[in-house]
Amino acid sequence: MSNRTLTAALMLAGLSVAALAQTAPTAPAPGTPMPASSDTTSSGMGMKMADTATVKLKFITVKPADVMSSKLVGTTVYNNKNDTVGEVEDLVIENGKTLTGVVVSVGGFLGLGESYVVLDPSTLAISNKDGKWMVHADTDKDTLKNAPKFSYSKKKS
Repeated sequence: MSNRTLTAALMLAGLSVAALAQTAPTAPAPGTPMPASSDTTSSGMGMKMADTATVKLKFITVKPADVMSSKLVGTTVYNNKNDTVGEVEDLVIENGKTLTGVVVSVGGFLGLGESYVVLDPSTLAISNKDGKWMVHADTDKDTLKNAPKFSYSKKKS
């Protein structure tokens, strides 16, 4: 599994909170970190940057409402007029536990001249209609083209 796929999987886990928040009034707001737990084996603590793991391995069950990051990365982003405005490139996870951004490519043609912007996940809606995943944003192409640019290397390190 590549670093990009792992990162996307973790971000998607956080994005599923946003999707659930639409149907479950008691769900935390999108982008809200899970409360800290005094239990050091709790999965709510998130991943850590370290050379060794210090928490006992636990397994989880994927719920039907959960969205896999592999379904979102590469998904087209549409505005409310159903115009294509970009494509999901990556997901940003803060401190290994909270989805804080969705990297979207905008502009360009066949990968040339495109740029990247990072959108707040709480401003996006996702849907799956007839097996086709879609991301929706209340924006237009010009707003995204003029948004603050994000730059990173996609090379594996």
